[in-house]
Amino acid sequence: MSDTTTVDTDGAIRAHEVTKQFRGGVVALESVSMSIREREFSAVIGPSGCGKSTLLRLIAGLIPATSGVVTIDGERVTGPRPDVTMMFQKPTLLPWKDALGNALLPQTINGSATSEAKKKALGLLYLLGLQGFEYHYPRHLSGGMEQRVALARLLMVGAKFVLLDEPFGALDEFTRERLNLELMSLHASAHLTTMLVTHNISEAILLSDRVIVMTDRPGKIAGVVDVPFERPRAIELQRRPEFNELMFEVRDLLGEALR
Repeated sequence: MSDTTTVDTDGAIRAHEVTKQFRGGVVALESVSMSIREREFSAVIGPSGCGKSTLLRLIAGLIPATSGVVTIDGERVTGPRPDVTMMFQKPTLLPWKDALGNALLPQTINGSATSEAKKKALGLLYLLGLQGFEYHYPRHLSGGMEQRVALARLLMVGAKFVLLDEPFGALDEFTRERLNLELMSLHASAHLTTMLVTHNISEAILLSDRVIVMTDRPGKIAGVVDVPFERPRAIELQRRPEFNELMFEVRDLLGEALR
C-alpha cells in the first residue's frame, strides 16, 4: 500500500534532488525527489520545521532551489507561473473590499473584471456557502468565511495547479471539516492538481490520493502512503477500520522520521 523510499519521478509537478539552504547555513530541504500526477490530490505531512512550506514555495517559484530542479509540465520552474497559485494559512483579504471585491481581485488587477467574471465570482461564493455575504467586508466575516473568500479568489485565478499551505489550520474542527468537503468537490469539478501541507493525519488521508511523509529537518522524503478510497468521500469515511490502518501507517512513518 505504501512506498517507503521516494515518490515516482514522472508527474505534472516534479522535484529532482532538490536542496534548499538559507542564509546562515540552515538546510531546510536535502535531496528531495518527488512528483505529483496530473489531477492528483496529494498531502504533505511531517514534523514542524521540516521544510513542507519551503517545498511549496519552491514549486510555486517564490524562492529558488540551492540545487536540484523543479519542473511543472516538463518546464523548469524559474519564477511564479500563471498556471500555479498558492493559498496560505492566513486569508490576507483586503479590508477595504467586500467579499465579492476580494474574490474578483485577480481580475481587477489585470483589468478583466467583466460582468462575466463577476458572475463567476458570485457563483463560487455561493458554492462555498457565502450567499448573502457577498457584500460583507472582512471585519464582518468569521474566520471560516474569510477562508472561503480566499479560496474563491484562488479559484478565480484559473490556475490548474493549486498549492495549499495549511489554509484551514486555524479554524475550528466543524468549519474545517466543511471546508475540506468543499475543497474536495472543487478539486474534482475544476480538474485541479492539488498539493496540501497539513499537520493533521486524518485530514491528509481524507483529502488525498497519496500522503507524502517528510523527515525532520533537513527535510527528506520518508515515504509515501497510497490512499485507495473511492471518490466522492464523506467525513464518515474516518470511521472505517481501513482508514485507521492508514493513519497508523502514516504515524509509523512519522515516528521513524523523527528518530
